[in-house]
Amino acid sequence: MMMSPTSQGPAPSFTETLNLNSTSSSRSSLLVDVFSDISTSASTEVSEEHFSRFVCKSNGVIYENQLLQIGLKSEYRQNLGRVYVFYGNKTSTQFLSFSSSVTTNDVLGSQLNVHTKTVDQLIEGGAQVQQILNIECVSDFSDAPVLNIQFRYGGTLQGIAVKLPVMLNKFFQPTEMTSQDFFQRWKQLGAPQQEVQNIFKAKHQMDTDVTKAKLLGFGVALLDGVDPNPANFVGAGIIHTKSTQVGCLLRLEPNAQAQMYRLTLRTSKDSVSRRLSELLSEQF
Repeated sequence: MMMSPTSQGPAPSFTETLNLNSTSSSRSSLLVDVFSDISTSASTEVSEEHFSRFVCKSNGVIYENQLLQIGLKSEYRQNLGRVYVFYGNKTSTQFLSFSSSVTTNDVLGSQLNVHTKTVDQLIEGGAQVQQILNIECVSDFSDAPVLNIQFRYGGTLQGIAVKLPVMLNKFFQPTEMTSQDFFQRWKQLGAPQQEVQNIFKAKHQMDTDVTKAKLLGFGVALLDGVDPNPANFVGAGIIHTKSTQVGCLLRLEPNAQAQMYRLTLRTSKDSVSRRLSELLSEQF
């Protein structure tokens, strides 16, 4: 699927598309029985298969089955983000009553604002439509929103739920600094609750160029010549939220002989240190 922004005509409002979910009265019990195998957003299992792949990248396919391919293209600046979602119909049959919504739990809803543009209700066979999601990071968060999709294919209602790869590190601004500034700041962030350290086994081949690319994709600036050991990686960045900015320093120490890593993160907020460590530790 070629993922490129395309202009779409006027799309029905969400209130129109959501009408298919309403039941008029108990007299519709026959319809409920007929469609008892319908997947709904409440019962649909949320797909997380490709979620972690997007920690260090912004574009790609987030979900695919025999009917539908969903691709993402994302861009972030400070505490704001925009995600282009591409829905590709892989069949020769129309998708009807197509609708999508983004849901968050109560806690995440206060930390992250997601505004969805409308999407076309009809997707022709072999066609692709685009939807834009505008995102605002209000405060640091650890959960992720869920993209819920419903459409009719061949008379059957399909329900899909996908965990959206909107992570805290997407709101990084890389920060360049000298060796002296780095170590001065490192000492300032010396309180126990400000540091999170994780030692873990390498899950992938240990490759210097790949590690560099992942750290840059994670959002930090890599600082050369700061660490006395040239095999180690040192990075710095600022997490931007609406309420505050959180400075972050990291050090990644590979041990090729033992096939292990030691990751140390220091930030001015303990919840940020923990979440960034969780996200990054899964990448190596």
